[in-house]
Amino acid sequence: VLSSYGASLRKEHDLFKVTTSKGSQLLHPRDVESISVAKGASISSDAVLLAIQHEIDVLFVDALGRPSGRVWSVKYGSISTIRKAQLEFLYSPAAVEWVKELAVTKLNNQVALLLAFQDSVSEEESGIVRKAINAIEDHKRKVRSLAGETVSDIAPTLRGWEGAASRRYFEALNTFLPTHWRFERRSAHPARDAFNAMLNYGYGILYGKVEGALIRAGLDPYVGIFHRDDFNRPALVFDVIERFRMWIDYVVLRLAMSDALPRECFSESEEGAVRLEGLGKRILIQSVNDYLSEVIPYEGLERSRETHLRLYAQRLASRFLEVAGQNPAGWQEEE
Repeated sequence: VLSSYGASLRKEHDLFKVTTSKGSQLLHPRDVESISVAKGASISSDAVLLAIQHEIDVLFVDALGRPSGRVWSVKYGSISTIRKAQLEFLYSPAAVEWVKELAVTKLNNQVALLLAFQDSVSEEESGIVRKAINAIEDHKRKVRSLAGETVSDIAPTLRGWEGAASRRYFEALNTFLPTHWRFERRSAHPARDAFNAMLNYGYGILYGKVEGALIRAGLDPYVGIFHRDDFNRPALVFDVIERFRMWIDYVVLRLAMSDALPRECFSESEEGAVRLEGLGKRILIQSVNDYLSEVIPYEGLERSRETHLRLYAQRLASRFLEVAGQNPAGWQEEE
């Protein structure tokens, strides 16, 4: 991640040379999974071509860590049958079940995280957590009972229930935090407190990971199933990220609970917008990357979390093909 002003990435003897104010370092391409370039940093065309040669994502990110642009190999996204199947899936009854499954998975993840930390709070605050869990479970039952022929039939109701569940979730999440880390409400654009500033930057990192996984799988990140009205935005990324947001919630929660980021890691504008800065970005980026690199069992496979994300994107492409009546058997999944 090139996040500091003046940082640069160049190619030297088929290696990446990273230069910052603290010195230079050579990295072999096999040790690099992705490259993120923030404002004020630079990357040479030779380094970009080396990244493409080794199938390494190159992202240009904004101040919140969200991808503003991306460079990838021309071989990605070249499978037209997958994209045609994606469009057919969009208006099929199978899309309704997928969207419901997505919502239930997100709610299950929220409950799992609350249960994991429930014993760390007082009896009074534990009651807040229990009520939130019960409310989320109730919304989950409602989601499962939703019926409709297309996603448009269920989308408004589903958004309402999902929003209500998220409010209860973040209210409960707040009880796990030290007093000086607590927040009034979830705030995204902009963040109004340090905890939400970390969440927003962490989600930005995850957006880039999800978008890259979808592109590698041959999917169009701009054709969403649930977030289909987000014109000229990566709507499918907004869909798929819901399955994995808990990863960022967990990392940020642990950092806040351990007071890992001092106040100088944040800045606040005159309007009250809070942003993560220099050292804070580096701590969060490293923490997220370490967490995504951890090997965990999932659906019978022992892989890193980031690999599980890529495999999910590949399974999603196969699902689109199957619903469209295409044979995905000849399409090779990578592990």
